[in-house]
Amino acid sequence: MGNDLSPAVYAALSAFALNIIFCPIIIPRLTKLKFGQYVRADGPADHLKKAGTPTMGGLIIILSFVLISLFFLRPHSENIALVLVTLGFGLIGFIDDYIKVVQKRSLGLRAWQKLLGQIIVTSLFVAYLMLLRQSPRQTEIYVPFLSVPVDLGVMYVPFLFVVMLGTVNGANFTDGLDGLASGVTVLITAFFLFVAWAVGSPVMPLAGAAAGSLLGFLLFNSYPARVFMGDTGSLALGGFVAAISILLRMPLFIAIVALVYLVEVISVIIQVGYFKMTRRRFFKMAPIHHSFELSGWSETKIVAMFYVVTAILCLIGYLGGKTVI
Repeated sequence: MGNDLSPAVYAALSAFALNIIFCPIIIPRLTKLKFGQYVRADGPADHLKKAGTPTMGGLIIILSFVLISLFFLRPHSENIALVLVTLGFGLIGFIDDYIKVVQKRSLGLRAWQKLLGQIIVTSLFVAYLMLLRQSPRQTEIYVPFLSVPVDLGVMYVPFLFVVMLGTVNGANFTDGLDGLASGVTVLITAFFLFVAWAVGSPVMPLAGAAAGSLLGFLLFNSYPARVFMGDTGSLALGGFVAAISILLRMPLFIAIVALVYLVEVISVIIQVGYFKMTRRRFFKMAPIHHSFELSGWSETKIVAMFYVVTAILCLIGYLGGKTVI
């Protein structure tokens, strides 16, 4: 018999239940506080009706995740690092959202401020990880479709920064349509939950808690959304996905199972770079899901397509990691 999956199942069900309890309580309060979504004037016209929908719903995801995760923490464990890095990125997102919706500054934190915060949280996570894993194998990672790990040596730490910052911002850019980021991320989380179960990792219950919390939130975030997660949720989720992939020594698998994140962030980089060089737009709008909208695709069709693509990529990820798990 393999490893017992029960702790992850209990964690998922409990986190799901907490979301079902918290959402009807917190969403009206966010509305009362006028924590409404800011909508870009240059975006798809259909999005104007979303203005005022309560945002910062990521607080519900984080609250459910943390409360359930507390039952699975041990001193000096990797689980503590996973919870703290999720909270750290969530805090950056919360400050950004607060500036947008309360101080009415539409751009929120300045780009350098957001990046600095992300670098600080990543530095603390990497430092904790290096101190926790004082072994000859601490700089090894698994490579998709290879049966042996690869030692990155001195390139390990810089590589982790690229993974963390890229994944966090990719998740942030993915959050732009009802249910898109939450649905895509629950599939990615399910992949790493399966990996954690297969290898007997202690992060398995936390993956279950994250998945359950996202499923509960998705009931209120799917089209037409009653609440948005905001940067509070998207940055926290990006941090969670990046961190759990690193703890499982599978950060390269992000390029497969979270390809949607990667495509979203690359589309923004291409759009900005191309515009600076030519003063013209490469895409109709970035991130790329908005370009699909302006091409005539419905919001629900785009979200469904991204779900299907992510599910297929997770299956490919399984094949790529079959020798590991």
